[in-house]
Amino acid sequence: MAGRNETPRRVVVNREGPILVEGPVEVVGDDGTTTRSDRFVVAICTCRRSRAYPWCDTSHRRRKPAESRPDDDGRQPEKSEEEPRP
Repeated sequence: MAGRNETPRRVVVNREGPILVEGPVEVVGDDGTTTRSDRFVVAICTCRRSRAYPWCDTSHRRRKPAESRPDDDGRQPEKSEEEPRP
């Protein structure tokens, strides 16, 4: 463990993104595997979509396709009724 005279690590928690940790760091997964990074700041995935887990690969940025909005009467527009796109 770290000694008492060492500077504490800074951890930044983002609501819709990864946890940023000043490195170097070792991450111990729930299966007991240890992964190390010597970078000065690492992004730890919180969405579990990353292909490089536990490191963030920005998979959290991918969005679901935009849903069609219903007309005022609550029904979905037909193709011929769709508004033109700018």
